[in-house]
Amino acid sequence: MRIIFMGTPEFAVPALQALHDAAHEIVCVYTQPPRPAGRGKKLQPSPVQRRAEELGIEVRSPKSLKGEEAQAAFAALNADVAVVAAYGLILPQAVLDAPNYGCLNIHASILPRWRGAAPIHRAIMAGDEATGVTIMQMEAGLDTGPMLAKVHTPIEDKTTGELTEELAELGAQLMVEVLADLANIAPIAQDDDAATYAPKIDKAEARIDWSRPAEELVRHVQGLAPFPGAWCEIDGYRVKILRAEAVKGSDEPGKVLDYDLTIACGEGALRPLRLQRAGKPAMDRDDFLRGNPIAVGTKLA
Repeated sequence: MRIIFMGTPEFAVPALQALHDAAHEIVCVYTQPPRPAGRGKKLQPSPVQRRAEELGIEVRSPKSLKGEEAQAAFAALNADVAVVAAYGLILPQAVLDAPNYGCLNIHASILPRWRGAAPIHRAIMAGDEATGVTIMQMEAGLDTGPMLAKVHTPIEDKTTGELTEELAELGAQLMVEVLADLANIAPIAQDDDAATYAPKIDKAEARIDWSRPAEELVRHVQGLAPFPGAWCEIDGYRVKILRAEAVKGSDEPGKVLDYDLTIACGEGALRPLRLQRAGKPAMDRDDFLRGNPIAVGTKLA
């Protein structure tokens, strides 16, 4: 098939690669423009742009698709279908309608649960037992289009980073399967009454509230790892907790209970397993404590 691929972050790269490996003709890749990154704030191309250039595919990075010129350039590609994976721009109706089979989205949840920008984070933070990927036909609404296929996976104790990598691979393979039989797939409408929404993560959410139960805080930690990272202040400096477990223990919330850095919560206690001090690399707890000893009785903020 003649495919336009639209994606930006690392999550979208496996899908681009899988479509290429399946011998589809990817006529163009649309991605977000290069952004400043790193200490020098030099412009850096997106992960999708880098892979597309390695594969020798034309890359376009319009700031918007609302203009007639941009829409005409998109339509002129005469694509059979557009595949979208975390692209980052709203697609106007003229763009949605241009390919013969429209635009198909790889969405990282089991729709209609977790429509929106942060479905992986929200699924972990809410304590869902499973999540997955839905391939859907895009329409003007926010992740409201009819569904073509789904694949499930258990969440267990995975972080958002780990689950993102897994769902990226699952979504890539599922999209290849869908395109192989696209003409014969009957779309299924979503149940809007069952929909939940996954708003973008606000950095203000990342601060740990030790008055919450330990089980909730473990999900909070895992759901925000590696970015933006759940954090607290220890002796005046900021530390991200990137993995944790709930254990027995009780005292004033935020108080360090032992030399393993067990921390009292509103209910139970939390023991960090991986931490990161600002400006430093992430470390397992024992390595972190060797360089950053924390006294029993310390109160975390």
